[in-house]
Amino acid sequence: MDTADYDRIPEIALEWHRDGRGAALATVVETWGSAPRPIGSQLVVSREGEMMGSVSGGCVEGAVVAEAVEALAEGQPRLLTFGVSDNDAFAVGLACGGTIRVLVEPVGDQLDALPEATLAEIVAARAERRPLAYAVDLSTWERRLVPRGEGLADRFRGDKSGVEGEVFVAIFNPPLRMIVVGAVHIAQALLPMARACGYDPVLIDPREAFGSSLRFPGEDIRHDWPDEAMAAVGLDTRTAVVTLTHDPKLDDPAIKAALRSEAFYLGCLGSSRTHAKRVTRLTEAGFTEADLSRIHAPIGLAIGAKSPAEIAVSIMAEVTERLRLG
Repeated sequence: MDTADYDRIPEIALEWHRDGRGAALATVVETWGSAPRPIGSQLVVSREGEMMGSVSGGCVEGAVVAEAVEALAEGQPRLLTFGVSDNDAFAVGLACGGTIRVLVEPVGDQLDALPEATLAEIVAARAERRPLAYAVDLSTWERRLVPRGEGLADRFRGDKSGVEGEVFVAIFNPPLRMIVVGAVHIAQALLPMARACGYDPVLIDPREAFGSSLRFPGEDIRHDWPDEAMAAVGLDTRTAVVTLTHDPKLDDPAIKAALRSEAFYLGCLGSSRTHAKRVTRLTEAGFTEADLSRIHAPIGLAIGAKSPAEIAVSIMAEVTERLRLG
């Protein structure tokens, strides 16, 4: 199983169901102690016991698969509780044991099963980068889908799936994305860091000598003007924008595009004096004080960074702080 498959559990479940292989989704809904996998982690199981994904790092997968196969045969969901012993925890790399609850839902048209149409809507939202929450009552099996903007703001912002009373809420956010404007030395360090933190990085620089595949092997590089490239990529609530060129002709179009979007982070390289001049230009362009307060400048947390790699660390830390703490 590669990383792409690991992140496509709902999609695989829908494919298996439609292919006639059957599919049951197992989801971690609660944890106590040192749980092997976080809340929201998923595993899909076919009628023949094939599986993709993980709910425990290996220590209870066998039991979950057996329960999932039975749930598929009966067409009934079930809620399982597992205590992970200290010995089992050590075997999967943990310091101590814990307890997890796992929701198993067969996909199908049975009364209490997860409807194919509901799963298909989750898959469609993910493909369209639409944030969506899936709520299921663990006592009645009543289900509903909740778009972003209809409550649950904290859960969407923090990727926090979890139980509220008798209802489990699973958050399906689009993948994180980072748009970096300026193919400079800092970008060479920042892009792999962003990828390691779960972002899909996009590098924008119309100067092809800077944004070359030789300097940035394997990266998604766009050579259009920043505002045009950003319009093609698209900006949403799961996008961070970083400008690094020091050149207003390149940075300003990108900043304006980001300020007109829902991007959750906008950081701009430059000294306080550089940023003051930037604020003047943007104010003259019609942006308000509230708009300009969204800009993180000078960029990055104040950790005394000097080298390009250290500056990249400070940027990644600030982006993470904004994402997780708001």
